[in-house]
Amino acid sequence: MFGGGAVGVDPDVVQTVARQIAEVVRAGTQVAIVIGGGNFFRGAELQQRGMDRARADYMAMLGTVMNCLALQDFLEQAEGVETRVQTAITMSQVAEAYIPRRAIRHLEKGRVVIFGGGTGMPYFSTDTTAAQRALEIGCEVVLMAKAVDGVFTADPKTNPDATMFDHITHREVLERGLQVADTTAFSLCMDNNMPIVVFNLLTEGNIARAVRGERIGTLVSTPGSTVPV
Repeated sequence: MFGGGAVGVDPDVVQTVARQIAEVVRAGTQVAIVIGGGNFFRGAELQQRGMDRARADYMAMLGTVMNCLALQDFLEQAEGVETRVQTAITMSQVAEAYIPRRAIRHLEKGRVVIFGGGTGMPYFSTDTTAAQRALEIGCEVVLMAKAVDGVFTADPKTNPDATMFDHITHREVLERGLQVADTTAFSLCMDNNMPIVVFNLLTEGNIARAVRGERIGTLVSTPGSTVPV
């Protein structure tokens, strides 16, 4: 999404996202962010072209760090929001190493923490990273920002009859084989009662709406879990 549909970083898109995040932070919400790197590389796609999957995934992890630095710059320079980038792969010249307790401390100080490098291991998506980081640092909810409005019965880009769910359980997403995100991420959230809100990132103001508990996109939760309002 950061590429605006092309390879590289689209400054207008990053600026729009940074402005929405800054609005939420100024309202007092602690925000940690996991960024993908699909605008540079996708490990699974490179594998299909004959590249070793593990090597391709490491390349994609480095792409996520470039996106982290872009978002950090727009948050700090344009919005005046203090940030820290933490990466799963050590690169001390540009970011801190991922340390959960340090990330929590940054959040307590009002800083935005941006996680790069995925999990630091191949074969795991940044969706799974988001779920894992959210659980480890004690988040209330995973806001899964996508290029679609929520979870649909089928791909709305190819099936005009696809309808969107207002609410669905983690298990239903897995059993129906809905491809909105990595199945490992949904399984991890289901096992640990972590709610997910899937929504369209590029609709202006959607991040703030999701944080305020407005019903946008699709809520994915398991009966008995606590969903913030």
